[in-house]
Amino acid sequence: MPGCSECSAGSAEQAATNSVFRRVLWIALLANFVMFLVELAASYIGDSISLQADALDFFGDSANYAISLFVLGMSIVHRARASLFKSLSMASFGLWVIGAALYRAVTDSAPDPLVMSGTAVLALGVNVGVALLLYRYRVGDSNMRSIWLCSRNDAIGNLAVILAAAGVLASGTRWPDLAVATLIAGLNLWAALQVTRLAIQELQLSRRERDMHTGVSVESRLT
Repeated sequence: MPGCSECSAGSAEQAATNSVFRRVLWIALLANFVMFLVELAASYIGDSISLQADALDFFGDSANYAISLFVLGMSIVHRARASLFKSLSMASFGLWVIGAALYRAVTDSAPDPLVMSGTAVLALGVNVGVALLLYRYRVGDSNMRSIWLCSRNDAIGNLAVILAAAGVLASGTRWPDLAVATLIAGLNLWAALQVTRLAIQELQLSRRERDMHTGVSVESRLT
């Protein structure tokens, strides 16, 4: 039957896509976790809040990739709920960084710009590589969208840390470091808002489709 063959072809194509996407997610997860460890150590060595923010961003992304791997292949409702959890983690991280930056503004001296720039260049290379792997998945449901936004924000954050290192070197103050940490936090808050909106839309659409299906089933039984 033509309809059945089309369904089988679609299922096979979806399975192949999920298999490739799963491998990409594993690569992204491992790369991000390694960079979390590297940047966390560098943030303490260089006394940089922006590096610390970027390190925690790497850790958050690793957790998000792990969640995405877990829900991959599940229903849109499960994926949307996972996206809501990920958006909450992104927003929490952003708020924490803003608080830490405010605290550092009155308690610490200028960080080491050489450690900042060197680590940020390494992180940028990793993030650009991951972003290229994930680029084809930037359009899709809230789960895929959240993954792409995490990767994109990381690359932007790395460029900002490099600029912050130049600012610290030129000014001899901590303010460029604090400004970039706040920027990274803002990017996460904005990404969390975008993912939340899309996930809520998906849940609402799924609920309407379920209600319509229930209504049709009841009507068919009555007739």
